[in-house]
Amino acid sequence: MKGPRETLSVPTLDGNSDVAPTPAGTPRPRCPTWVTLVATFGGIGRQRPGPGSWASAATVVLWAAGAHFVSPSLRTPLALLLAIAITLIGIPAATQVARASTLKDPQFVVVDEVAGQLIAVIAVPLAWKSLLASFILFRAFDIVKPPPVRQLEALPEGTGIMLDDVAAGLYALLAVHLLLHLGFLIS
Repeated sequence: MKGPRETLSVPTLDGNSDVAPTPAGTPRPRCPTWVTLVATFGGIGRQRPGPGSWASAATVVLWAAGAHFVSPSLRTPLALLLAIAITLIGIPAATQVARASTLKDPQFVVVDEVAGQLIAVIAVPLAWKSLLASFILFRAFDIVKPPPVRQLEALPEGTGIMLDDVAAGLYALLAVHLLLHLGFLIS
């Protein structure tokens, strides 16, 4: 059984899970287990191919399943609150994992996709077409990174990792609501 202070190593550039020594000969920092679990969304970030798409899909499925148990009048504030909380928790978690892995934006850090995808479902009906559209649009904006999404990546550490996906989520949210308003998606 693991103790509360036990740590997990994160993959290095060569894919090994052992943390290699730094040039100064001292080992790189290791992340607490909870940080790695948050950053990888419980390990989903280790799925291949496309860990960000796996995390986004899991977020949509979990939101759709969980939101059915929430009063419709509380779904929008809940999605907003969850997106804010995950963003605020995700910034330090992404920072710690990125530092330990020595990667600027490790692909296996997917908490940013979780926050962005949650933003993309704010006030979106729990209908499969609307949820699928939010997923597709979020992934498209996250991959294409229209301005200022790409510029947000330049922010330091976890802030840059998280905020580009938050912006992609906002673009997707606007696009989904435009499609709903124009009647392309039935609410």
